[in-house]
Amino acid sequence: MMNLVHVFGRCNFASTLFRTRTAFRDLQYIANKSASDDIRTKVVKDVVLFKYENPRFFRVLTAFSVCQFSFWGYLSYVTLTSLRNVPVSPDPSLSWWRKINLGDPKYRYGLSLMCGVLACGILATCCAYVARAVRYLVLHKGGQNISLVTYTPLGGQRTITIGLNQVSCEHSRHSARVQLPLKITGHWLHYVLDMRGEFTNGRLFDQTAGLKRVLQK
Repeated sequence: MMNLVHVFGRCNFASTLFRTRTAFRDLQYIANKSASDDIRTKVVKDVVLFKYENPRFFRVLTAFSVCQFSFWGYLSYVTLTSLRNVPVSPDPSLSWWRKINLGDPKYRYGLSLMCGVLACGILATCCAYVARAVRYLVLHKGGQNISLVTYTPLGGQRTITIGLNQVSCEHSRHSARVQLPLKITGHWLHYVLDMRGEFTNGRLFDQTAGLKRVLQK
């Protein structure tokens, strides 16, 4: 009986020792992998993480917004200057819409204001979208700074260089379907990565710009 207890005790000790060594190797592997990942983010030259080449679409979008602004702006001007205040007949048999006097100041000014707001709103929305669309995302040498190259409404491009700790990715690139938003410290709106673009170095993106961070205001 004592021999059996002794044998079982040795077996339990060996099993515990084996699990301890396995757990230690797993922890060592994770630590080495994390250190290796940290080293890989410190690139020795500038690396393009993402690119989206579609300048024609943004030129068309800008042209569309200018056309809409011109149309609704002209309609606002015509509404304000051309509608005449013509009294409506008090005949009760008239339909309700025939009783509306569009030349009345409250309708004339209201319609003119609505058209003007719509014109400015369309132009501002399209220009803001174009200005926030990322064309290139570049990680600089050393892995501490990153540049966002965006489109502009006039057809050029604009470059913003910031520290990597000032960028927060709202979602994983694997879960995003249409667009991937990036939040930048000090900027009101998000910058947008179109998922039709190409992640030229996806793993490096996940370890740098693709991380969700708590940004300081």
